[in-house]
Amino acid sequence: MRKAVVLVSGGMDSAVTIALAREQGYQVHALSVAYGQRHNSELAASDRVSRMLGAVEHKTVSIDLRSIGGSALTADIDVPLDTAEGGSDIPVTYVPARNTIMLSIALGWAEVLGSSDIWCGVNAVDYSGYPDCRPAFIDAFETLANVATKAGVEGAGIRIHAPLMRMSKADIAREGQRLGVDFSATVSCYKADDGGRACGHCDACRLRAQGFREAGLPDPTHYV
Repeated sequence: MRKAVVLVSGGMDSAVTIALAREQGYQVHALSVAYGQRHNSELAASDRVSRMLGAVEHKTVSIDLRSIGGSALTADIDVPLDTAEGGSDIPVTYVPARNTIMLSIALGWAEVLGSSDIWCGVNAVDYSGYPDCRPAFIDAFETLANVATKAGVEGAGIRIHAPLMRMSKADIAREGQRLGVDFSATVSCYKADDGGRACGHCDACRLRAQGFREAGLPDPTHYV
C-alpha cells in the first residue's frame, strides 16, 4: 500500500481526511502536533480518531509555540465568543505559522517513511479566515516541498492533498457520514474542557454546529 502522512488535529475535518485517504488505498501514518494549545483534549481525540479510522500509527510531535504567543490559542488572550458572521479580519485565534510548521514536520516524516503524499484537512469555505487554509498556501507549500527535499529533487516528488479545500462544513458532515466517521469522537472547540466537551460559543463550535444543521444531520458534539 502507498504510505501517506495525514495531519490530525482531533476535529471533524481531519477525521474525514483520514477516512478519505484510507478509502483511496493509503496506509495512513497519522501526525499530530502538540504546539502549546490551550487544552490537551484535542490531542487525545487525535489519537482516538486515528485508531478508530485505521491508521497504522499515530505520532505526536511537540513544539512550543506558546513561547512566541500571538494567538488566543497559545497566549493569555481571550477566545472570542458569539462573534458576528462575515468579518473580514483574520481572527485572534489564528496561530502564526502553525500550518507551515505542521506541514514541514509532516514533510520530514514523509521523507523518512518514503512517502510522496501528505494529507491535511484545511478548508477555504467554512473557516475562520486563516491565510494558511487557502489554495494559494497549499500550492506554494507543495512547490517548496519539491525544491527543498531529497524526495522532491531526486525522488518521486511530494504531493500535498487537501481534499476538503472547497467543501462546506455541511458537505464535510455528509461525507463523514458516508465514510462512517463517528463525529462524537472528535473535538473542534477552541475552549474544550479536559473531557473534550465544547463551549458552543467560539467560532469553531459555531461553524461545526452550522454544518450539521445545514446537512440535516444530528449534532453529536458533547457540550458543557
